[in-house]
Amino acid sequence: MRQYETMYIVNPSLEAEQTAEVIQRYQSIVTDKGGQIDELQEIGKRRLAYEIDGHREGYYVLMKFTCDTETPKELERLMRIDDNVIRYLTVRVGE
Repeated sequence: MRQYETMYIVNPSLEAEQTAEVIQRYQSIVTDKGGQIDELQEIGKRRLAYEIDGHREGYYVLMKFTCDTETPKELERLMRIDDNVIRYLTVRVGE
């Protein structure tokens, strides 16, 4: 099991309930595959450095989790095709 961090930006035009559903969906992907959520920070709505797909703001979420090596690949695959996620980045945290 390895530790990872994923920072992703959710579409800011979603309602609060829809944003919560998106966040819950990605948490459940990690836990359903046997991983563990170590920390979840909803940073909130921030202005983007540059416009992305017509958006000037985004709702930032930082998720720290422990899982096997296949889960981050599946997580990124699903984020790539989700229209509610503007950007994402997953990094492996130290040894």
